[in-house]
Amino acid sequence: MFGSATPELDGTENLTTLPHPMNFLTRAILIFVVLALLLPESGVAAVVFQPGKKAKFVAPGEEEISGNAAELFQIGQTAEKEGNMKRAINAYKSLVKRNPKDALAAGALYRAAELQEQMHQYMPAADSFRQLVERYPASPHFEEAIEGQFRIGEIYLNGKKRRVLGIPIASSLDRAVTIFASVVRTAPYGKYTARAQFDIGLAREKQGVNEAAIEAYQAVVDKFPNEPIAVDAQYQIGYIWFQAARAGTKDMAAASNAKTAFQDFLFHYPNSEKAAQARANLELLERKQTASSFQVAKFYDKQKYYRAAVIYYNEVIRQQPGSTESDRAKKRINELRAKVGEAVLQPAFSPAEAGKKKGSANQARQSSDYPGNCGPWEQLWNDHDCGRSRN
Repeated sequence: MFGSATPELDGTENLTTLPHPMNFLTRAILIFVVLALLLPESGVAAVVFQPGKKAKFVAPGEEEISGNAAELFQIGQTAEKEGNMKRAINAYKSLVKRNPKDALAAGALYRAAELQEQMHQYMPAADSFRQLVERYPASPHFEEAIEGQFRIGEIYLNGKKRRVLGIPIASSLDRAVTIFASVVRTAPYGKYTARAQFDIGLAREKQGVNEAAIEAYQAVVDKFPNEPIAVDAQYQIGYIWFQAARAGTKDMAAASNAKTAFQDFLFHYPNSEKAAQARANLELLERKQTASSFQVAKFYDKQKYYRAAVIYYNEVIRQQPGSTESDRAKKRINELRAKVGEAVLQPAFSPAEAGKKKGSANQARQSSDYPGNCGPWEQLWNDHDCGRSRN
């Protein structure tokens, strides 16, 4: 009555049914098997199944590796021969984690650090070298691990930056300081310690953190006075203060500190190749200080604070005897003696006068006698910008 055709239900073309759970699992397993057969062994991602949890994909070389110390070490060796460095590192690190007291642990950790450095994983490598130094100080690789840290620190010191999508996410100089500080802490009398301490100063100087830089350089001078790098550290202390004085810093002690540092440098290292430059810097600082004193003297002179003026004129004579400023100062002192008498010029201030003159001295350094609002210190360095002082 219905013929031989198979009966069909109306509307089946729009029917939606749920897949059978067993069929879905079967298909998933078949897909993984096919992928495993098609992809080369070194590029296969591991798929980890755990009861009650979703399947987790693990990148090649990062899958969990089991075995005792000897087996893990052998897995690492084999992976290296096959060119699978990620798996080798994982095996070596697993050995250290599971068998930290095994005789193979120190060597495995050192080899992991070497491979990480070769793969340009610099911070993980530095951390592995650090762990070896701290956990296995008796290891024959101790000095090599210190050297490895120092080497990576200098990579960051010289400007390597970690980037994600082209955006720097961590300061290379901060990383350098962290690594060098580890070297100083773990090997306080080692081959690279003085240099690491100096490089901390250099990194901070590059960052413009001058106080921290001077502190680091001073530590080199104090703790490693016989190391060749101590010469450079002492010079850099003077140079930082020297640059601060040239920049017209509000710290009026900058020039004085620079002079002291350069004088110490010349006292301890008179034959250094930088001695000539230190002397030239000292001469310029003396000229700058003399110019400052002369302008303060002129300010007091103009305000008719003659006692204070004479004090600063004498300071000019003391600072640079025989100079043009010194001759002018002597001449003006003689003129003031003739004008107001010797007694009036005696350097005796009442407390009120002393306080008043101290404030006036600060005003003198910012005196409008300088074109372009340049103070006496700035004028000496930048005559072309400020113009010369008026007579």
